Amino acid sequence: MIIVMQHTASAADLAAVVDKIRQAGLSEHVSRGAERTIVGAIGDERALSPAQFELMPGVERAMHVVKPYRIVSRESREGNTVVKVRGIPIGGEAIQVIAGPCSVETPEQMDAAAEAVRAAGCRLMRGGAFKPRTSPYAFQGLGISGLAYLQNAARPRQLPIVTELMDVRMLEVFLEYDVDVIQIGARNMQNFDLLKEVGKVNKPVILKRGLSATLSEWLMAAEYIAAGGNHNIIFCERGIRTFETAYRNVLDITAIPALKRETHLPVIVDPSHAGGKAWMVPSLALAAVAAGADGLLVEMHPKPCEAWCDADQALTPQELSALMSSLRGVAAAVGRTL
Repeated sequence: MIIVMQHTASAADLAAVVDKIRQAGLSEHVSRGAERTIVGAIGDERALSPAQFELMPGVERAMHVVKPYRIVSRESREGNTVVKVRGIPIGGEAIQVIAGPCSVETPEQMDAAAEAVRAAGCRLMRGGAFKPRTSPYAFQGLGISGLAYLQNAARPRQLPIVTELMDVRMLEVFLEYDVDVIQIGARNMQNFDLLKEVGKVNKPVILKRGLSATLSEWLMAAEYIAAGGNHNIIFCERGIRTFETAYRNVLDITAIPALKRETHLPVIVDPSHAGGKAWMVPSLALAAVAAGADGLLVEMHPKPCEAWCDADQALTPQELSALMSSLRGVAAAVGRTL
């Protein structure tokens, strides 16, 4: 930590700052310049808070030097982390597309969806058994039976499954049904009790960005998971809330390179929830891959007009296959594969 003293700070003010640093078990390095004196706290600065010093007489400002999100920070390891899901790498050279319906509806629907996902060339399948909805009267998902339908459709086709966990009380059920990737949705990004619990299990976690979360808040949420011992974390940008009402959310393309600069963990994008309209999905998906995304989370329904939720943003099987073809060209242009 660095503490910048005011130019009017007295010797007693400086001594008080040094004493506080030593009381925390750290040592100090004092640098006296022509206009300012700067004190460096040497040691584990997590024991100190900038606010502790900024209220003291003679202190102009204080700041951490080391990122507060230590485990997920790029400073913590060299190179990029590759998260493997049943041997399928996320974060390596290959870009992974996770496709499937917004919600699990019927066994027949899931069989048709799984067949379409595999035929398009996607290697993982998504599907919501528990659905967080804005309206309490909207379809909330099939629950546990939805997990069974999802697994029964995906397993015979060697498709690992991704589904959202909303309630910490359901974690054991997710483990019982051997969910391959646990998704933490945007509304639960800062559900810290939930994050702590998934941090204790040996399952990859997709952490979606909150509707109005900053990158720092997003990274700190991931740190909760990593601090519990689970480092298999995948960030998912899904659009943020702004003043614009022409589309569902604003896909923050800038977040992809910015986040990859800060973390060694994979970053994927959900173009379906960002645009909210199926016709937008291909453009957003192509832009995300061009910007460096390690994968995509795409909604596809065998018959979108019959979907029980988010019908407007679901691709048809034919549209998913066409998207995969387009993505191969962009992936090759940026030195990646699909």
